[in-house]
Amino acid sequence: MRRRRAAVAAGFCASFLLGSVLNVLFAPGSEPPRPGQSPGPSAAPGPGRRGGRGELARQIRARYEEVQRYSRGGPGPGAGRPERRRLMDLAPGGPGLQRPRPPRARPPPDGAPGWPPAPGPGSPGPGPRLGCAALRNVSGAQYVGSGYTKAVYRVRLPGGAAVALKAVDFSGHDLGSCVREFGARRGCYRLAAHKLLKEMVLLERLRHPNVLQLYGYCYQDSEDIPDTLTTITELGAPVEMIQLLQTSWEDRFRICLSLGRLLHHLAHSPLGSVTLLDFRPRQFVLVDGELKVTDLDDARVEETPCTSVADCVLEFPARNFTLPCSAQGWCEGMNEKRNLYNAYRFFFTYLLPHSAPPSLRPLLGTIVNATGELTWGVDETLAQLEMVLHLFRSGQYLQNATSSSAEYQRIPDSTITQEDYRCWPSYHHGGCLLSVFNLAEAIDVCESHAQCRAFVVTNQTTWTGRKLVFFKTGWSQVVPDAGKTTYVKAPG
Repeated sequence: MRRRRAAVAAGFCASFLLGSVLNVLFAPGSEPPRPGQSPGPSAAPGPGRRGGRGELARQIRARYEEVQRYSRGGPGPGAGRPERRRLMDLAPGGPGLQRPRPPRARPPPDGAPGWPPAPGPGSPGPGPRLGCAALRNVSGAQYVGSGYTKAVYRVRLPGGAAVALKAVDFSGHDLGSCVREFGARRGCYRLAAHKLLKEMVLLERLRHPNVLQLYGYCYQDSEDIPDTLTTITELGAPVEMIQLLQTSWEDRFRICLSLGRLLHHLAHSPLGSVTLLDFRPRQFVLVDGELKVTDLDDARVEETPCTSVADCVLEFPARNFTLPCSAQGWCEGMNEKRNLYNAYRFFFTYLLPHSAPPSLRPLLGTIVNATGELTWGVDETLAQLEMVLHLFRSGQYLQNATSSSAEYQRIPDSTITQEDYRCWPSYHHGGCLLSVFNLAEAIDVCESHAQCRAFVVTNQTTWTGRKLVFFKTGWSQVVPDAGKTTYVKAPG
């Protein structure tokens, strides 16, 4: 991810930092699409540039029609026909540090279709959709990162909730390369803004627990530009694969299960089968341990047309797959299979098998191999992942395990304050904190660690309901602690 230069020098006050961030979000110098306005001549470049007036207008029109298609297509969950208005605070002296003026209404040219509306109300969570008024008095503004088109910021709303703000990156690759080619900053902004608008529509239409929540959006005037678009979304943590490899298998499996559920939803979405053309860990975030897709501006719904199997070659850096060409002239399952193989090569192969419970490894290996060979579709893949969850959560994976005959003395309402040792993977970097299904498994774990002489069953559980247990080297410092239970090896 390309890092932007810091907006302010170290030591400047927080209010100046916030002002700098919002000035970037609502930067002047170009004009984004206005609802009710068609991609007309104002979006076109001046003559004499490579590509010319017509090419930029053609690209804007193509993106406009794509957003219209996704906005109207399919009976998305909780969505009727999107409401043709903006959710925004237009009062004079309204929100934001720049005190935007009310926008001037401009009808589209005669006979031209309006710009696609942003999604209507109907927040995926409780409460009304957030608008420009929510951006009053935000605090803790922090630059998160940027890609080819968008910049992302983290801010805290007056009520204390942390959210992400997305806007067109005025220093980004998309806008910069377009301006260099066409020399039309206003038209190029409109072109880039359609990718952000497309993402808004898809976040709304594809609502799912593993799709980032769209909280709202704001078309806000700055000093020189009307209706600069900013989206307000759920905030997540970036997916860092090196860090994930150091977490517990249970948490890594949760990420793979989240991904399997997401791919099943995309394959059967109200819009049709959706593929993620830019499928990399950076397109996802983690929210309370769940994996969620956040970047949808490069998603595609249409399947690939074909006249023969030669048109249905699914290409990846390491290998290619040839899929059937249907009688209707579409490559069968190409969107679904592209998503599934990318899930294999970026997530499953690294996160699923390593340090898994021994009895689950054969099934996990089958899942990895089947997705790597594309012998399964998303339906079978998800069914097998759900089976792993059932076996793990119910404790059935322990049925053939040999229980230890070691005896331990139970000390209720107590804990051991020190005498820690490290193990991997652990929920605690300074000690050995693992999840277990029951007491018998905790004893088996302690018996398998040479340095373990005692363990403490805490009152905390994981997302599957398993108990978290601290394993200890001794029990010389047992102290009272309500809700916890200490077990120490019996002498002899």
